[in-house]
Amino acid sequence: MLIVELALGIGVNLFVNVPASYQGGMGKGFADALTKGPAALAVHAGIGLLLILAAIGLLVQAILARHTLMIASAAVALLTIVGAANSGASFVGSGKNADSMVMAMLTVVALLCGVLNLYVLGRPGVAGALESPTPTP
Repeated sequence: MLIVELALGIGVNLFVNVPASYQGGMGKGFADALTKGPAALAVHAGIGLLLILAAIGLLVQAILARHTLMIASAAVALLTIVGAANSGASFVGSGKNADSMVMAMLTVVALLCGVLNLYVLGRPGVAGALESPTPTP
């Protein structure tokens, strides 16, 4: 989902003209992006909201599993996704390229957290350590 969001964000930044009426602050920029379109911008904002929910879910699962590295990585991912959403809303509200760059870089950090999680969980013995022990007869 992060890869789709990043690619869609690049496309929106390059090819979608955000109406000047959306400018006026971060909250107004996000609300207008989500509800007034253009369609690609609305989809981008909607996926961003879903990513925040998914990141919260991942953090909760990491906490329940008591896996320290996963907790840290999931927390960083959540913070960077929320930061990217804030930067995106600022970009829509202000049109400043710096806001767009921050949004993209924070998304890349969240992607790296996901790669770290996949690497850690893919190591032999780690996945089994997260599962409940099975009783032996």
